[in-house]
Amino acid sequence: MNNCFIIPIYNHHDTIKLTVQQLLPFGYSIIIADDGSNIATKQVLAELAAQYSQVNIITLAQNSGKGVAMCTAIQYAYQQGFSHGLQIDADGQHDVNDVPLFWQKATQYPEALISGAPLYDSSMPLGRKIGREITHFWVRIETLSWQIKDSMLGFRVYPLHSSNAIIQRYSIGQRMDFDTDIMVRLFWHDIPVHFISTKVIYPLGGRSNFNMLRDNWLITKMHTRLFFGMLCRVPKLLTRQQRVKYES
Repeated sequence: MNNCFIIPIYNHHDTIKLTVQQLLPFGYSIIIADDGSNIATKQVLAELAAQYSQVNIITLAQNSGKGVAMCTAIQYAYQQGFSHGLQIDADGQHDVNDVPLFWQKATQYPEALISGAPLYDSSMPLGRKIGREITHFWVRIETLSWQIKDSMLGFRVYPLHSSNAIIQRYSIGQRMDFDTDIMVRLFWHDIPVHFISTKVIYPLGGRSNFNMLRDNWLITKMHTRLFFGMLCRVPKLLTRQQRVKYES
């Protein structure tokens, strides 16, 4: 395995340095996709790239959305010869202490998508909690399965070959609809999904780039596309379910 980290970022100049410093000891390249951030963030990123040879910056000309940043970074990482990329947020939400568990699981199941199953504390906003439950409901329908424990957490290891193929084949969600969209489509294409329970926090004073109106509308449209995409895959999905039951 040839591993790397992938970090999409938009205006998190106050947290990205600590995130990078926590990842450096693993010895893997760190690919940061700058989604048209402000000057303060660009300055911090330039300093990190100058200070650490492991850090590579991909710069998008304008803010285009998390999905665009992730698709760009996944394609870049694959072209650079990496086999697996661990996506992690720039804002300190994810528990870096669990990173070794993700790499161990990816080594055990190199063809699989390894994703975090979030354990939230009381800092999680109620609106986000309700939104996640709605998405969980629709993902179960879109996959005809209960296998996907969570599809929204951006803390996961991508098998880059199959992920790049999905990006090339489909128009994946460009903003906060990305994480669910690509996971469901990987599942449709028989990529196994394994989960690791991990603590997720909403830091006090933290800044979220989730736009309630725009992103919820995009997620609604995404579920509509996925639902109709599921209909033509019903026989295949049901056959997969029977196979999973038989193997278990």
